[in-house]
Amino acid sequence: MVDILLLALTIVGLSLFEIVSSIDNAVINADVLYTMSEWARRWFLLWGMLIAVFAIRGLLPFGIVYFLNPELGLVGTFTAAFSNDPGVTAAIEQSAPPLLMAGGIFLLFLFLHWLFMQPKNFGLKGEATIQKHGVWFYAIVSILLTLIVWYSIQINSMMAFGAAVGSSIFFITHGFKENAAAKEKQMIEGSAKMSDVSKILYLEVIDASFSIDGVLGAFAFTFFVPIILIGNGIGAIAVRQITVKNIDNVKKYKYLKNGAMYSVAFLGCVMISNAFGLHVPEWISPVITIFILSYFFLRSRRELRKSYVKK
Repeated sequence: MVDILLLALTIVGLSLFEIVSSIDNAVINADVLYTMSEWARRWFLLWGMLIAVFAIRGLLPFGIVYFLNPELGLVGTFTAAFSNDPGVTAAIEQSAPPLLMAGGIFLLFLFLHWLFMQPKNFGLKGEATIQKHGVWFYAIVSILLTLIVWYSIQINSMMAFGAAVGSSIFFITHGFKENAAAKEKQMIEGSAKMSDVSKILYLEVIDASFSIDGVLGAFAFTFFVPIILIGNGIGAIAVRQITVKNIDNVKKYKYLKNGAMYSVAFLGCVMISNAFGLHVPEWISPVITIFILSYFFLRSRRELRKSYVKK
C-alpha cells in the first residue's frame, strides 16, 4: 500500500512539474504556430508531440542511465532501466552522484537566473529587491560552483566533473532559450522570413532545450526510468493540449512560473544533497513539489478572481 501511494505521488509530482516547467515552451509554441500554415500546425502537433515525448523525453533518460553504467551496453541499459531488481537499482544509484550533481547545478542555476535576472510577477517578499541586484547573479553562481567543485573533489572527482557539466548545460540551453525569445518576437512581428519547415525545425530544437529541465529534474524523484517516462509523458501530452486549446487562459495564472522555479530550486537542492550522500527520502520530492505548485496555482487563482471582481 505504501509503495503504491509513493508510486502515485511520484507520477503526479513528475507530471505537474513537467507541465508547469514547460509553460514557457507552450507559450513559444503557441505564438509560433499562429504564424504557420494549417498543414504545418497539424504536422507539428502530431509528429512534434511524438518526437518530444518518445524521442527526447523517452530516449534521454536511457542515455543518462547508459552514461552512468556504460559497461552494461545498450541492451543491458535497456534491461536495467526496466528492471525492478533492487540490486540493479542500487547499482545505478551508487554510480549516480555525477548525474545528481550535474542535474542539481543545472536546476539551481536555472532558478537563480530566474530569481536575479528575469522579469516576473513578484509572488514572495524579497523578489523585487533581489531582481534589482541582478548583476550579482554571475558572481553568486561562480562562487557557488567553485565551492561545490572544491568539496566534490575531496569526495569524488567525477562529482566535480558533473558540477562543471551541469553549469555548461545551463549556459548552453540558456543561449538557445534567449535566441528563441528573440526569434519568437521577430516571427510575431513578421520581420523574420522563415518557411514552415524551418519553423518546425526551430520548434523541435526549442522543445529539446526545454525538455532537459524536466528530464534532469525527474531524477530527483526516482531512478526508475519507466516511472519517469510515464510522468514526463503525461506532462508533455498535457502541455501539447494546453498549447492548442488553453494557452491564453494559462497565461492569466501569473504565478505558475514562480511555482515552477521554486520547485526547480528545491529539486536542485535535493539532487545536490543526494550527490553528497545526504539521502533525502523518496516521498519528499513529490510531496514538496505538489505543495509548492498548488500554493502558487491557488494564489494565481485568487489574483485572477480579484481582477474579475474589479472589472
